[in-house]
Amino acid sequence: MNGARRTCTVSFAIGIVAMLPGCHHPGPPPPRLMFYNLPVSGTLADARHAGFTDCVAGSDSMRCRRRSVMFQGKGPYEAAVDLDGDDGGGGFDQLTLWHDDDQIAVQAAGDALHMAGWKLCMTGSGTHGDYEIYTRQGSPVRVAIDISYWSKRRLRVIPERNPKKPLCTGTDG
Repeated sequence: MNGARRTCTVSFAIGIVAMLPGCHHPGPPPPRLMFYNLPVSGTLADARHAGFTDCVAGSDSMRCRRRSVMFQGKGPYEAAVDLDGDDGGGGFDQLTLWHDDDQIAVQAAGDALHMAGWKLCMTGSGTHGDYEIYTRQGSPVRVAIDISYWSKRRLRVIPERNPKKPLCTGTDG
């Protein structure tokens, strides 16, 4: 009984320590992936090398931004990569673009993808929190555009290998 109580106490103490700020330990960064000269995944060094040098650290993440980014000949947009770990050591696995003053500006990039032969599908029912998803056979990325009226519209370029990528309603891709 005494041994079981000691094990429980040690487990409880380890659980408390793990919840303390600064105890987040990110995994290794994903492999470097560039798409039209923009970083989609990689390390902090990859992001900085691509001009994402305006970085702000949070408690367990870091956001690095770059202004005046063009995508598919459209823009300019604001862009960011969100890195895991307060020092960015866990890397990033998607690129986010948006326009501060024009909610539908990112739609021009989606239209350009569609005109270039990318397949368009949707998530959800089209009411809120949904995405337009652009995919192309053989592409290492997919592009997701927020279409919700209630949120700031953003465009995300996401590696196909990312398990958190949004999927189309019904069949994907």
